[in-house]
Amino acid sequence: MTYQPYLPATDMERFVRELAEFVTFDDADAALVRQTAPAVLARGDELTRALYEHFLKFPASARFFLKDDGTPDPERIERRRHSLARWLRETAEAALTHEHAYYLLTIGLSHSHRPRGPGGIVPVHFMVGAMSLAQTALADAFATELPAEQALAASRAWNKLLLVHLAALLLGYLPPRPA
Repeated sequence: MTYQPYLPATDMERFVRELAEFVTFDDADAALVRQTAPAVLARGDELTRALYEHFLKFPASARFFLKDDGTPDPERIERRRHSLARWLRETAEAALTHEHAYYLLTIGLSHSHRPRGPGGIVPVHFMVGAMSLAQTALADAFATELPAEQALAASRAWNKLLLVHLAALLLGYLPPRPA
């Protein structure tokens, strides 16, 4: 087997497929993500609310969600929560398709290249931190909703998928490099 180098953003489907294989995210994991999706989606509103409340606790991350007068911007937060809920629904399908791969890249690019509001461009460490917060929230949800063995299996499957997503999101931050 010969590896053919490429720029990941030019073939996102290949990138996510190869990374999924590398982290051992397989059909059984995808099935488990889809099977446990109802438990996750039932908590979608709670999860998105908690994440944005967390962001608002820290001045460095709160700045992305404030009005010019320094108070939280409820409309902006609600739009971001809506976008996060959409990502969660899409993630729950566990689809590593061409369309979904480029959807993830677009999210990464929008966070890394389009300054919005008083906060500007979202630093990469907040993307990583947000994914960690999502993983923790999902593990907590599974621990509450499922027997211990199933909760562990669900957490492992979702974590693999979320790390594939994180890698795709981070491509928006990284300059392309020749293979």
